[in-house]
Amino acid sequence: MSLATSPAKSAATKRSDIGLAIGVAMILVILFLPIPSFMIDMGLALSLAFSILILLVALWIDRPLDFSAFPTVLLIATMLRLSLNIATTRVILSEGHEGSNAAGHVIGGFAKFVMNGDFLIGVVVFLILVVVNFIVITKGATRIAEVGARFTLDAIPGKQMSIDADLGAGIITEKEAQIRRRELEEESSFFGSMDGASKFVRGDAVAGLIITAVNVFGGIAIGYTRHGMNFGEAADVFVKLSVGDGLVSQIPALITSLAAGLLVSKGGTRGSADVILFKQLGAHPRALYVGGGLLAVLAFMPGLPFMPFIILAGIFGGAALRIQQATREREVEQQNEREAELAEQQQADDRSLKNSLTVSEIEVVMGKQVSVALVPQNEELTFRMSRIRKKFASEYGFVIPEVAIKDDLTVPPNHYQIRVFGTVLASYELRIGEVLALCPEEAVSDLPFTKVREPAFGMDAMSMPGHLTDELKRRRISTADNVSVLLTHLSEVVRNNLPQLLSYKAVRHLIDRLEPEYRKLADDICTNHLSYPGLQAILKMLLADRVSIRNLNLILEAVAEVAPHMRRTEKLVEHVRMRISQQICGDLSKNGVLNVLRLGTQWDILFQESLRRDNNGEVRDFDMNPAALEKFADDSSTVIKQHAQSGVPFALLTSAETRPYVRMILERLHPSLPVIAHSELARGMQVKLLGSIG
Repeated sequence: MSLATSPAKSAATKRSDIGLAIGVAMILVILFLPIPSFMIDMGLALSLAFSILILLVALWIDRPLDFSAFPTVLLIATMLRLSLNIATTRVILSEGHEGSNAAGHVIGGFAKFVMNGDFLIGVVVFLILVVVNFIVITKGATRIAEVGARFTLDAIPGKQMSIDADLGAGIITEKEAQIRRRELEEESSFFGSMDGASKFVRGDAVAGLIITAVNVFGGIAIGYTRHGMNFGEAADVFVKLSVGDGLVSQIPALITSLAAGLLVSKGGTRGSADVILFKQLGAHPRALYVGGGLLAVLAFMPGLPFMPFIILAGIFGGAALRIQQATREREVEQQNEREAELAEQQQADDRSLKNSLTVSEIEVVMGKQVSVALVPQNEELTFRMSRIRKKFASEYGFVIPEVAIKDDLTVPPNHYQIRVFGTVLASYELRIGEVLALCPEEAVSDLPFTKVREPAFGMDAMSMPGHLTDELKRRRISTADNVSVLLTHLSEVVRNNLPQLLSYKAVRHLIDRLEPEYRKLADDICTNHLSYPGLQAILKMLLADRVSIRNLNLILEAVAEVAPHMRRTEKLVEHVRMRISQQICGDLSKNGVLNVLRLGTQWDILFQESLRRDNNGEVRDFDMNPAALEKFADDSSTVIKQHAQSGVPFALLTSAETRPYVRMILERLHPSLPVIAHSELARGMQVKLLGSIG
């Protein structure tokens, strides 16, 4: 295909070259040889059409360099008008005595149409056109071209260095650098050429004025002396023909000058002239509103016509309103585009390898059936999760991360999983459309049920069809629907993993929210005695025992008291617990009464004997016989389960030295059971002894 088209293109290029050469030769021939009037009409029409084409191209180009051939086109158009001027001068002077159409019908038609039979009107119109073209348009365009050429040439070294710097920095490629250098060369050549081409326009205007004057005076002289016409008759005929010729040449010259002015005044703006003008004028609808208001005021002024001003006021107001509507529509469209781009970017991020390495802090991953059942309740699910986060924030003193809800085909369809940092910590089979009845089996023996285990606390429950909810409420039996089961399970999993969720970033955020004095105290502690990770470890150990860190000011004071003398984190935590004992006991008590189970004397002595101390008497290790550990676990579980069935909250009371180790053993069996030391009993707290272990 390329072999077939290349010769055709080459032939077309050769034909266009020959055509251009013939056209330029014809222009030169017209300068010397006489041509008939019908060819003059054709040439004048061509000159007018050529100038209109130049103006339209200048209006519609995107940037000045897109019409870089303008200087050449301007020279050809100027030579065409001058050659036609000479041809018409020859015809006017030789055949003008024959009448108004002696120099062709185009000149005669312009003479009749513009002058209305009175040559003085034509002279005045012609002079005004010359003044407008020569003094206003041409002079302004020439000045703009001169300044543009000067500044463009002065800026070339800096632009060249910028291109080289971008290339050296790797911002652009070698090919892009070549394109930008070529554009820079074209820009400098274009503005330099425009500076010279503007002189063509000025010279054309001056030549047109001189040629018209020559035609007038020369025609009157020839008509009076050669053709026996009286002075008045010669003046009437030759002035009409000369002014008509001047008008025919000045109108294309004026159009071409306007095109040159538009081209050089466009500067660095991009886009066609209509887009630039309407975009910048329409960017301020308030100006249109104010202008319309002033025009409306002028409409009602005495002595001024009402209709023109009120019509223009209406046009201004309507245009301003339409611009505002278009602006709002464009903003909405841009917002939609931005949201679409963000959604697309989010999808791309979800698919990216980098995103696959990002692990969510807390996730609820659902199987297909669970997802289908709970997605319609997504708004309620999200709202209740936000309530859970607020509750944890007020209860434990820091904001847990947001919970991500996802579905996964690898999860069994009717299961869900709760993951913390990507690790599955809990999983449960959710019976879709059923409710859990938290009651003994005998209470619902007359109803259909399936005995299951409640996931959050491991209690026995009865799973029953959802339509029995009203009946269960009538019997005053507590129920939990699918969403409540999931959220209760999630809350308990989060509560058991609070230390993992307290990140370094969360600790710094808590400290930054403190008052300036306590921020300074935290900086002093972490600079001279601990570190921020060390302070984070203290807070994590408190949360592991389900002790709130909301009183961070008091915790910092407690740490500051002993940090200079104590390095072990466990010792620091025990001192902090003693200092915030009022908070600990207040959170565990009910109606001002703290219910406790006591560690029996036998087990207390055994735990004391299992402590391993250093030479200074400090506890360094804990070593208990495995059989004794199993026996303690069995004894404690029996007693704890007995008291847990009553529903009354209680804590286990031990000595300060054995408390951490008792808690370490029991937290795997009874994670929600608080273990406190005798030294942590707040002053004035009423303590009720429920029993003892062992």
